[in-house]
Amino acid sequence: MNEIVTGEVQRSAEDRRLHSPNDRYGARLTERSSSLTLQEKVVRRERQNLEEALTRVADDGSAVRMAAAIVAARRRFVTGSGKSLAYAALMAADLSAGLSLVTLIDNAVVRAVDILSEVRNTDVLVAFSMRRYRRDTIHLCREFKRAGGTVLVISDDSDAPAIAFADAAVVVSTESASYADSPTAVAAVCHLLSTLATASAKGARRRLADQDRLARELDLYER
Repeated sequence: MNEIVTGEVQRSAEDRRLHSPNDRYGARLTERSSSLTLQEKVVRRERQNLEEALTRVADDGSAVRMAAAIVAARRRFVTGSGKSLAYAALMAADLSAGLSLVTLIDNAVVRAVDILSEVRNTDVLVAFSMRRYRRDTIHLCREFKRAGGTVLVISDDSDAPAIAFADAAVVVSTESASYADSPTAVAAVCHLLSTLATASAKGARRRLADQDRLARELDLYER
């Protein structure tokens, strides 16, 4: 790896054993409790995740370094599978507003195999890899790295398999009081990274102005 992986986070032993949504439902939601009590638990955990994640990336500089790598690249590819594809789509949409040559690899419209055949050392891959760690994302990170590109991973555990192929990583806690792993801090980190990258990208203001003009000419929005 070219950089030390930063933002070290490891799941608690209890959370590690709850691999699937079914496991987490059985452990967390089968006891009878009022909606207000459950709401309090979920809100408390979400606030904790968000505070911990933003404090960590602000202190260790991992988000600033990852954003700089995204800006420095000639082409930017973003990927994820399953629930992680939603994070990838969010990141790609926000990056596309201010940066050129941003492509979402969704293996539907854009296939990983097509991208891997033409990777250059000026390309960067931003990969979201959350448990249960889809093999297709791990394999894409490995092959993208092998082809000479830069791999940036956003994950929920410092031991996540994709991090073995990362040049840099941001690790964000997704522990929750629900059957679903928390998306709150992941979405916040997406927002932070895209903001940092767009703010330092040459031509971002012009691209945003052009998009506003085209949106008006095409009558895309009600307001």
